[in-house]
Amino acid sequence: MQKSGLGCILTQTTTCKGSITMKDFIITVGCEYGSGGPDIAKMIAKSLNYPCYDRAIIDRIIEETGLSKEMTEKVEAGVEVRGRNLALNNTASPSKYSTLTDRVVYLQTQIIHKLAERGPCVIVGRCSDYVLRNRKDVLNVFIYAPEDKRLEHIMDTLKISSEAAKVLIDKNDKQLHARYKQMTGTYRGDRHNRHILIDSSVLGFEKTAKFIEDFAYQMFNK
Repeated sequence: MQKSGLGCILTQTTTCKGSITMKDFIITVGCEYGSGGPDIAKMIAKSLNYPCYDRAIIDRIIEETGLSKEMTEKVEAGVEVRGRNLALNNTASPSKYSTLTDRVVYLQTQIIHKLAERGPCVIVGRCSDYVLRNRKDVLNVFIYAPEDKRLEHIMDTLKISSEAAKVLIDKNDKQLHARYKQMTGTYRGDRHNRHILIDSSVLGFEKTAKFIEDFAYQMFNK
């Protein structure tokens, strides 16, 4: 009999690693737009041979459940999400939600839990630090950088002007802050939500990735 539903979609779109050992762990990476967070997360995942789940992967899984990209973008843009506490509760069910945006939050939360349950991985954004806050095998990282370095990275990556890059930084910062606050009731860069806050411009992307990886090994293999 063919499987259906969220479990089937996750099976089709993720890579499952073997059973968790003492050295295995999960790293969540939150970041300021343009600070290199996704790049650094992928470097860490490649070095550890862990799967890396970013925004595109998680959003694609949500869309495959039947919800449109438009609904996902509304949540991303900070549309009012009612039932915030319920939405992030492990025992919540879809039938309890009053809006489609609540349903998106529910699916996103359940997807992150299921990805984490499959084994060690790196998860980028999506309030994954808060969603997985009760797990003991998670290292929560927040990456930031001075505005001039963020501008430089965005201009180089997207091949756009300084003015256009500034618009993107302002737009994304406001959007990400609003979304995180709505879903968690706290602030994205709050030091109390993370184990490490690190400026990626100090060491550069590759050495920042190595630093985080080394920290994780020391944290989980004391």
